[in-house]
Amino acid sequence: MLHRMRIGVVGAGGVGGLLAGLLSRAGEDVALVARGAALEAIRARGLSVKSTLGVFDTRVDAGDTTATLAPVDVALVAVKTWQVAEVAKTLGPWLRPGGFVVPLENGVDAPDECAAAVGAERVVGGLCHMLSWIASPGMIEHVGGPPSVTLGAWHSPLGKRIEPLLGALEKAGVKTRVAEDYPAALWEKFLFIASFGGVGAVTRATAEELRGIPETRRMLAAAFAEVRCVAVARGVTLAPDVVDKTLAYVDALPAGATASLQRDVVAGRPSEIASLSGAVVRIAGELGVPAPIHGAIFASLLPLEHAARRKAAERQRGAAASAT
Repeated sequence: MLHRMRIGVVGAGGVGGLLAGLLSRAGEDVALVARGAALEAIRARGLSVKSTLGVFDTRVDAGDTTATLAPVDVALVAVKTWQVAEVAKTLGPWLRPGGFVVPLENGVDAPDECAAAVGAERVVGGLCHMLSWIASPGMIEHVGGPPSVTLGAWHSPLGKRIEPLLGALEKAGVKTRVAEDYPAALWEKFLFIASFGGVGAVTRATAEELRGIPETRRMLAAAFAEVRCVAVARGVTLAPDVVDKTLAYVDALPAGATASLQRDVVAGRPSEIASLSGAVVRIAGELGVPAPIHGAIFASLLPLEHAARRKAAERQRGAAASAT
């Protein structure tokens, strides 16, 4: 007798919270790893979602670690990029036999970080597109078009194991796609999010401003082009018109759209800058490819990043002292 698929989601932020909520509403068995105020709110009143797909509350099985939750068939990883390597260490014991991990991260490092922890054969490449964020602890807001998730092979064939997950996501209202060339799809997303997030964080501009001011639009296009050059130098096949297509995507975004990187920087929270423009600079340096725009973005945001991380560490020390 086949058991019911259980879907784990690690991270209750804009991506993880939205997917967990939509999947739960659709009747799927969802296990959500959350922390702090978010976990308290979800346990008290359920997970709340305000989306173009509906406004609703739903109950999910929530815990603060994978060890406190029953095993899962699929683990969707939706934490901040700097948390992936540590989280990945907890995923192997959480998976049922035959289970697999799908990283839904910004950047290009997460698939290999997960593979190093659980084995390449247990990692399916993933990426997502959605405009969603934490409105308040346990409450996710989503705007724009339907969320989408792309899956693809990463050092191991997909086989039929992904079919139940694809069906569950589609049933929940999430558009799905299987990429024939997953590395290309991953870098296309990276090209967009590293540049849109980085330029937005430096300028504090919305999508409408980024695309509407000629000088800033040229800066954004040049940042896209830098990432394309790095990808090609790394052996990734990207379409010659990927920059134009990505600009067209920006032109179609809601006027007030911003990236999570920009929202974190503005709020004084630790951000993913090291995994975005920082990764562009790192990989470009390894390949001997120039990346001056992303280098300037990274250097400009580092002082704010260091300050945000110092404050976060101070808050953690204060919380630990209060607990004792």
